[in-house]
Amino acid sequence: MRLKSLKLAGFKSFVDPIQIDFPGIMCGIVGPNGCGKSNIIDAIKWVKGELSAKSLRSESLQDVIFNGSDNRKPVSHCSVELCFDNSENFLGGEYLKFDEVSVKREMGRGSPLILLIMQLHEEGMCKIFF
Repeated sequence: MRLKSLKLAGFKSFVDPIQIDFPGIMCGIVGPNGCGKSNIIDAIKWVKGELSAKSLRSESLQDVIFNGSDNRKPVSHCSVELCFDNSENFLGGEYLKFDEVSVKREMGRGSPLILLIMQLHEEGMCKIFF
């Protein structure tokens, strides 16, 4: 199963919604110091269920929500979504009929974490909440 894309919104330095596509089997993320490369890795760890703020280079889990800057106000929540290509039916069972499966984690200031598994196919989208 191949990682197809990563969607971020309000997570650390990614205040505006952004989608990073991974078009091939091997991809690299490059850029100058301070552009957010490490935040992308933190986002992937967080959406996979990381609960250690220290592992996410933060003092608390709430710190992953964009906290504002000189030019931008803080946001109230963040979300990260991993989208996987399941066209080769790597996932079996109830996921066998879905060409794309997404795992999404959301969190708001003072609200509990929400983890979603979304299955996409030609008939539309089905969400399962955890």
